[in-house]
Amino acid sequence: MNFGEKLYELRKEKNLTQRTVAEALDISKPVLSQYESDQRTPSVDRLISLARFYQASLDYICENVDIKDGKIYYPNNKD
Repeated sequence: MNFGEKLYELRKEKNLTQRTVAEALDISKPVLSQYESDQRTPSVDRLISLARFYQASLDYICENVDIKDGKIYYPNNKD
């Protein structure tokens, strides 16, 4: 799952609209939409805000790990 898909899934898991998230983070709805569609990349500060808002790790949001069943699976690790 790529960055935008993860943001979309995190938002949907909490049953939130783009407008609600955008207002909470003080960004525009079109900007959030661009993040979710991988048309725009947020700054590091914005990434931190997104991670805190969704209560997810930066590693998870930035595609470095997938957290499943309480275990961390690294995408390039075949073990």
